[in-house]
Amino acid sequence: MKEVTHLKRESAEVVIVGGGPAGIAAAIATGRQGVRVVLVERYGFVGGMSTAAMVYPWMTFHTEQGEQVIRGIAQEIVDRLQARGGSPGHLRDTVGFVHSVTPYDPAVYQVVATEMLKEAGVRLLLHSFVDSVATVDDRVEAVRVTNKSGQLEIQANVFVDASGDADVAYLAGAAIAKGREKDSQSQPMTMKFRMRGVDLGRVKQYMQEHPEDFYEKTPFGELDTIPLTGVSGFYSHWKKAAVPIQRDQVLFFTGPAGDEVLINCTRVQGLDATNAVDLTEAEQEGRKQVLMIAEFLRNNVPGFERASISAVAPQIGIRESRRIVGRYALTREDVVAGRKFEDVVARSGYPIDIHDPSGQGVTAAFIEGDGAYDIPYRSLLSQNISNLLAAGRCISTTHEAHATTRLTPSCMATGEAAGTAAAMSVKLKLPPANLPVSLLQAELRQNGVAI
Repeated sequence: MKEVTHLKRESAEVVIVGGGPAGIAAAIATGRQGVRVVLVERYGFVGGMSTAAMVYPWMTFHTEQGEQVIRGIAQEIVDRLQARGGSPGHLRDTVGFVHSVTPYDPAVYQVVATEMLKEAGVRLLLHSFVDSVATVDDRVEAVRVTNKSGQLEIQANVFVDASGDADVAYLAGAAIAKGREKDSQSQPMTMKFRMRGVDLGRVKQYMQEHPEDFYEKTPFGELDTIPLTGVSGFYSHWKKAAVPIQRDQVLFFTGPAGDEVLINCTRVQGLDATNAVDLTEAEQEGRKQVLMIAEFLRNNVPGFERASISAVAPQIGIRESRRIVGRYALTREDVVAGRKFEDVVARSGYPIDIHDPSGQGVTAAFIEGDGAYDIPYRSLLSQNISNLLAAGRCISTTHEAHATTRLTPSCMATGEAAGTAAAMSVKLKLPPANLPVSLLQAELRQNGVAI
């Protein structure tokens, strides 16, 4: 008997694909403008890399000098988390790479985010995967979603790709870039995991006794007066153990519990996060490395003698994959110079942080001037799809600049900008590229965005 599939249809004014930090901020911003918005997320929960891949903590809302340059919805989320006991707020980064980190409880974050989405009138579709896009000329007409109910086609005026991997843009035939320019290789993937039973007092004591074994910017002079939030080092332990993973250090962050840490040490290189075969291999390799790293830590690192794995991320963390080719690609030079743009819609103080696609190290480049750079509106606009905006990890940048815009607070900021622009485009009946930037900037400022 032939099975008949009935395609259901519905319409909205804005469709946002991807319920991670960028998509959440975009959907809240859109809904608060009174625009009918649907947020599509493939998992059964929101949070994206912050929950599905346990990317933790959020780094950073500030410049190296301590100026807060990311506010708006991102800060409101932190405020609500603090009120619910789900975050201590912004704390000093004891790794020393940035000024602040923001620890959070992912379970509380999921609830806070869904509450804010509901308050904003967002229609949330979980367990739903966008598998095709309908286009006419240079416009997206609809996305087709597959879920437990079958297939659903959602039509809209404006679409925001917050998928992380530029899935909507790719399916729509938008111009796409991937990885570094010379060979399309991307930063490695990492399987994050948590360990409980860690003696953080012992860790801090060893750090103070052996400062040469840790990152040179570690604020040792402050360790007696501030909580330990992150550790980068144990160089001698790593070198002596000769763990067969392409890293040169131990990196972990503390919390949410008092004896708990998030380990960021696995490294899966040479695989494409947008290729199903590669991604399958990456997931398996990442989990093997988790067991290897946990054993190394227990056997070699002071404070981990009685630690055990308490959680492994549901999916491997993806730093880099596809991104749109936009009206402007933010560059390394823009970031390092702290460049200002007339069409600024977001700012960031996070330095360039490239995990080598093939080698061991991390390449860093810090921001000059006032310690922040602008993200222009043009970097959110698809070059060849007129009603498509990007937010989060898939905005238009070079490989080098992507190594800062990919960080969660930056993604939240571009998400709010994209969602606000999408809503204003609908209300003014203009393509996103024709939206007067001055009006968009005024609206963002009114909503507490630091631009």
